[in-house]
Amino acid sequence: MATVQEAKFKVIGTRPIRHDGVDKVTGRAKYGADISLPGLLHGKVLRSPHAHARIKSIDISAAAKLPGVKAVITSADIPKVHNGVVPMGELAMNPHFMSMNMLAHDKVLYDGHPVAAVAATSTHIAEEAIRLIKVDYEVLPHVLDAEAAMKDGAPILHPDLRTSGSPEKSDKPTNVASQVRFARGDLDAGFKAADVIVEKTFDTAMVHQGYIEPHNAVAQYNADGQTTIWTSTQGAFTTRDQCALVLNIPASSMKVVPAEIGGGFGGKIGIYLEPLALLLSKKSGKPVKLVMTRGEVLRATGPTSGANMRVKMGANKQGKITAAQIWLAYQAGAFPGSPVGAGAMTVLAPYDLENLQIDGFDVVVNRPKTAAYRAPGATTSSMGAETVIDELAEKVGIDPVEFRRINGAKEGTAQPAGPKFLRIGYLETLEAAKNSDHYKSPLPQVPGKKVGRGIASGFWFNAGFQSSATVNINSDGTASVVTGSPDIGGSRASCAMIAAEVLGLKAEEVHPVVADTESIGHTDMTGGSRVTFATGYAVYEAAQEAVNLLKQRAAVLWKAKPEEVAYQDGVVSRTANGQESMTLKELAAKLPRAGGPVGGRASVNPRGVGPAFATHVVDVAVDSETGKVDVLRYTAIQDVGKAVHPSYVEGQIQGAVAQGVGWALNEEYFYDDKGTLRNAGFLDYRMPTTLDLPLIETVLIEVPNPGHPIGIRGVGEVPIVPPPAAIANAIYRAVGVRMTELPMSPPKVCKAIAEKK
Repeated sequence: MATVQEAKFKVIGTRPIRHDGVDKVTGRAKYGADISLPGLLHGKVLRSPHAHARIKSIDISAAAKLPGVKAVITSADIPKVHNGVVPMGELAMNPHFMSMNMLAHDKVLYDGHPVAAVAATSTHIAEEAIRLIKVDYEVLPHVLDAEAAMKDGAPILHPDLRTSGSPEKSDKPTNVASQVRFARGDLDAGFKAADVIVEKTFDTAMVHQGYIEPHNAVAQYNADGQTTIWTSTQGAFTTRDQCALVLNIPASSMKVVPAEIGGGFGGKIGIYLEPLALLLSKKSGKPVKLVMTRGEVLRATGPTSGANMRVKMGANKQGKITAAQIWLAYQAGAFPGSPVGAGAMTVLAPYDLENLQIDGFDVVVNRPKTAAYRAPGATTSSMGAETVIDELAEKVGIDPVEFRRINGAKEGTAQPAGPKFLRIGYLETLEAAKNSDHYKSPLPQVPGKKVGRGIASGFWFNAGFQSSATVNINSDGTASVVTGSPDIGGSRASCAMIAAEVLGLKAEEVHPVVADTESIGHTDMTGGSRVTFATGYAVYEAAQEAVNLLKQRAAVLWKAKPEEVAYQDGVVSRTANGQESMTLKELAAKLPRAGGPVGGRASVNPRGVGPAFATHVVDVAVDSETGKVDVLRYTAIQDVGKAVHPSYVEGQIQGAVAQGVGWALNEEYFYDDKGTLRNAGFLDYRMPTTLDLPLIETVLIEVPNPGHPIGIRGVGEVPIVPPPAAIANAIYRAVGVRMTELPMSPPKVCKAIAEKK
C-alpha cells in the first residue's frame, strides 16, 4: 500500500492552463469525423423501424447495383462468435450479443437496431442505397418496461435466455437475464425494532448521456490483414479488443488510433460503427467512414436504464436506521447487461447498517442496449433510497443532515457487498454541508412560487484497472508523458502535473501525449473515474523511474555511485561532498555523454482505489399552477482525495450536477404504442441549458486516498448521484408532495400536487 505523501506540493493543486486548450478552442484538434484518407468511402446504416420483428428476408440487390455503391453488408457477413460473458471496462459484455447488436441476425429487437450497412463514394449515394434495401419483417409483440417484461406471458426477446444468479433454477424462457442479492443481519428483527417505517415504489426513465459529438469511425483494411481504426472512443484498447472479439480476428492485427472525443460519460466505451466500417472496408478495399446522426445516437446507442424500485426502511426514534429492504428491476435494453449490480452495491453504501437486503434484476426489453453513464446504476437506486431516508428523518424529527451523520459510513464500515471501507470522507461532506453558507442561509423568496431546500448523498466506488505510461526526458530538460487514456475531463493536464511534480518541472514544461494501441502498453478505458488515479499512478511510477535514471546518469558524469546522488526540485546533487549539482536542463544536455536518453516506463494495475462520497444541497422554486421547478441554488460537496487541478475537479462536479438536474426534471425517452422513439433529437429530448441552471457551487473536501501516493480519488462520477433525490426532497419541502417518478417534469409535479389536494 502506498503511503500518502505528506510534503506540500508545488504543482499538484495549482491551476495551469490545460495543455490541449488552444487546439480545442481554435478547432485545430482532430475529432473522429475530421479524419480523411485517400480514396475514402462514406457509409450509412439501415435501421429497424420496428421494436420487435422477425426478419423474413433481406434483398440488397438493388442497392448493390446503384452506381457509386462499393459494398453492402448484412449479418451474413459477420462470423459466429463466442457466447459468454467477458469483462470489458465498467460493464461485462457478451461477444454474441455484441454481434447481434452490431447487425440484427434473425430478429430486430428495438427501434433503430442496425440491419444492413452500405459504403459508397458519397454520403448521398449511401443514403439512397439503404433506401433500396428491401427487408420483409414479421412484426412481433414488444415490451418496454422492466417489471412488465418480468411477468408471465410477456413477449420473450431471446428464447434461449435463462436467469443467472437466481436461487430458483428454471428452464423457462425469460427476460430476466440475471439476479443479484446482498443481504446481512435479521431483516424482520430490524423492522420490529423500528419506530417508523417508510415504504414506497419508484419509477425512473431511460436517459441518454447526451454527449455533443456523435459516434464515428474510420477503418482501413489492408490486403495483408493488418487494419487500422480511427475513432472517438473512451478506450482505444477496449475498442480494439471488442472489434477483435466480434469479428473473430487477432487483436494484434488491429491498430486503434484514438481521436479527440467530444464527450462520452460512459457511452463511448462500447462499439457500434467500428466493426461495420472495418467490414465495409474489407469488402470494398477502400477506407470507410461512418458518422451517426443525432437521431441514430439517441435511437441506437447506449442510454442508461430506466427502472422500477421498491424501497422499505425503518428507523428508531434516536434516528438509527434499523432495517432496509430494496428491490430493483433495471431495463437492460435488448441485450443483458444493465448496471443493476452497481445500483445494488452503491444504494446503501453511505450508511452503516446492520440489517439489509437488496435484490436486483437485469431485464431485457425492446429498447437500445444500455451502456455506462457516469456512476452507472447509482443515480437510479439513490433516487429511491435518499428520498425514503429524507422521509424517515422527517418522521423522527431529526435534521436530514444529522440523520445521515447518525447512520453515516466511516473507516471500517462494511459496504452492502461486504468489503470494509478504508479511510473515507463521507462524514466530512456532511459536516461541510451543515456548515456551508448555503445550508445556513435562509431560503430565497420567489413571488408566486413555493420554495424548498433538499439534500441527498451519493457514493461511487471508482475504479482501478490497468494503465501504462512513459515519461521521456527531452534534450532541453523538459519532458513528455505518453499514455493510452483518451482525454475527456482534463487528464492530459493531470498526468502532466503529476510528472512535473516528481521531476521538479513546471506543468507547462511537460507535454502530454495520448497514444494509439501500438505506441503504449495496454491501458483500459477512460471511465470509472479511474484515469487520474490509475494512469496517474503509472505516470508517477514512470517519472520516479526517470528520476532514478537521471541520478545514474549524473553519477556517471561525476564518477560517483548512484546512491551518492540526490534529486530534488529538478536539481541533481552529489551528496558526498555537497558541492556538485546540476539542474535537469543542464543534465539533459549532457545525457549523450552519460549513457544516452532517459525514459521511465511503468505499467500498473493498482488496487488502492479510493471510493468517493458526495452530499448536495439544493433550493428549488415550484410553480404550483404549472408544476415547473426552477433550481435556485445548488451546492455540491465532495471528498475528492487530492484535487490535482482544482478547476477541472470543480468542472467535473458542475458538469455532473447539470446532467443530474436534467435527469431529475426533464430527460426521458418517449416511445409510442408501437415502440418507436418519438423524441430522437435535442429539440424534444430536453437537456438543461444555461437558462435552466444557477451557478453550481462546489466544496472540495480532501481526505487523501491511502491507496495512492498522492492521495488521489476519482472525482467524475459520484456528483451525478445525488441530484434527482436532492431535488425531489426540495420539491417536498416546497409543496409537500413526495415525487416517486423521474423525470419530475411539470405534468408529473402538477399531477402529484392535484392528487394531494
